[in-house]
Amino acid sequence: MSNSLKGDSPLSDSIQPTGLRAVSSAYEIRIYRQDGSSPILVQQAEAGKRPFIHPIAAPDGAGILTEDAPPHHPWQHGLYVGLNDVNGSGFWKEKLGGNREHDGTFHPRLLEEAAVEGSRASWTVTTDWRDRSGQPLLVEQQCWTLHDLGDRYELDMEWTLRAETDITFGQYAYGGLFLRMPYREETGGSALNSEGLNAAEAEGKRARWVAVQMPIAGRLNDAGIAFMDHPGNVEHPVPWRVDHQLGISPSCCIAGDWHLKRGESRTFRFRVYVFCGDISIPAIEDSWNHYTGGMGS
Repeated sequence: MSNSLKGDSPLSDSIQPTGLRAVSSAYEIRIYRQDGSSPILVQQAEAGKRPFIHPIAAPDGAGILTEDAPPHHPWQHGLYVGLNDVNGSGFWKEKLGGNREHDGTFHPRLLEEAAVEGSRASWTVTTDWRDRSGQPLLVEQQCWTLHDLGDRYELDMEWTLRAETDITFGQYAYGGLFLRMPYREETGGSALNSEGLNAAEAEGKRARWVAVQMPIAGRLNDAGIAFMDHPGNVEHPVPWRVDHQLGISPSCCIAGDWHLKRGESRTFRFRVYVFCGDISIPAIEDSWNHYTGGMGS
């Protein structure tokens, strides 16, 4: 790893954005650069399954930064959302792990076309969450906005949960927006949070952001992704999951139970910052400051 972890300059703007285009269907949205033949990002929302984003291509076009259904966690899908205890039902392991009789189900609604303007694209995914007996628990809405900056992407998310009945979200060691990159033990990788803690040190700790980098097939150097927790979110700066394969998640459920009454909703905001090369603290902090508009730590 280079000295960028010590605070070198942000990446240069050597790749200029060319504008985006989208190809939308009821179950999938593929985002392309105007001159590209392969998508830089695919939103998937197959009927009866958890919606997720995969693949996410590196901003310079060399390699894929997400992984779908790795052998060590087959229920994980690139960039996705899951929770572990919603009125006793699990929305994490998709009936693929232990206690599968407790798992609820996901029911994405048909997708509408993505809106594209220049180097920005936006779309919404609405999903009904049903408990283990098939009763409605939540309506989940993910509103995404992608800004292609050439050598990096900023992918902003507004995540809203609306309760269809009184809900208790149980305390758990992980849950929420989650990232699975193609980690391999033999090649390794690195994680760093906004407080200067690395990898296992960052597990369960509060931070404004967490970044991950690792070797990626088809690349000569590393690439990575950072998550940013918006100051308006509950429990900000939130506790984080940082697992043994460098999966990361801003997880307010680590701090304790929380509740919604029937008809109530709660919205969380996150930025997903996608970059090439090593983790650059100045580049991430610059994006953080623009994202939060000076709202503080």
